[in-house]
Amino acid sequence: MAEYRNKVLIIGSGPAGYTAGIYAARAGLKPMLIAGSEVGGQLTLSAEIENYSGFFPSTSSAELMETMSKQAAKFGVEMLNDTVVEVDFHHHPFECVSVNHNIFYADAVIIATGSSAKWLNTPDEKKFRGHGLSVCATCDGFFYRNKDIAVIGGGNSAAEEAIYLTNFARSVTIIHRRDKLRADKVLADKLLGNSKINFKYNCVVEEILGEENPLSLTGLKLKNIRTDKNEILSIDGAFVAIGHTPNTDIFRHQLELDNKGYIKTSPNSCATSVKGVFAAGDVKDPLFRQAIIAAGSGAQAAIEAGKFLNK
Repeated sequence: MAEYRNKVLIIGSGPAGYTAGIYAARAGLKPMLIAGSEVGGQLTLSAEIENYSGFFPSTSSAELMETMSKQAAKFGVEMLNDTVVEVDFHHHPFECVSVNHNIFYADAVIIATGSSAKWLNTPDEKKFRGHGLSVCATCDGFFYRNKDIAVIGGGNSAAEEAIYLTNFARSVTIIHRRDKLRADKVLADKLLGNSKINFKYNCVVEEILGEENPLSLTGLKLKNIRTDKNEILSIDGAFVAIGHTPNTDIFRHQLELDNKGYIKTSPNSCATSVKGVFAAGDVKDPLFRQAIIAAGSGAQAAIEAGKFLNK
């Protein structure tokens, strides 16, 4: 157990957290970054990244996060592998407590805890993440050009992912546990009118199938919940689109959240409902969920934090 006092405390790593740290450190704010339980954030679920500017032709998520971490350290960001589990934003300086019982006091706080994708919790699911199983069509769709893939889900997120993936894939099969789509009518009509899209209604994924060397997804074992019959769907990749959960539980009753739990911020700003507390990245962005956008908002949060402290 230890006490830390900083001008700026950054909660969470990933593109938003690391970039916030780089900007805050270069501004002389001597930030401390608490990495959290998932160092590098959701981006680490992608094996290869081709759409982050400046890394051409591609990079791995591990390499990108390591580069960001090294850059942050170079500019003097103090980083701690710990997880904040309690906050008090009702008093100033702000107080945060970690799972290791460390106490952090800060004049400004930047929250970059991100959001977590909802998964299927099937056997071997973790093994195939980044090896044929993804939660981001924008991130990974390009790798499935002229291949057969599946989208698991039936709401708006699944519909949008499926429509986007038809730009690359030979075919897209939507797997949905109900007998009709939950997506809005406009989106549902687009799905039904697209010749590349097929449907497996009343079906759930029981098992993910694949090869070991090299590790790759080759199919899904489906169960029809009405007939109890199983079938094997042979595909080259699958995208889970059953939603995300913002990592904001510890901020309830501290900050204003929207009806899905994302942190509300002022228009064109990272400022939250508490002066001196800022939010960056996916924790406030239910729409884009892109590393480059998270990094940009991390820079914005650091700049706003600096202005707040220099008033």
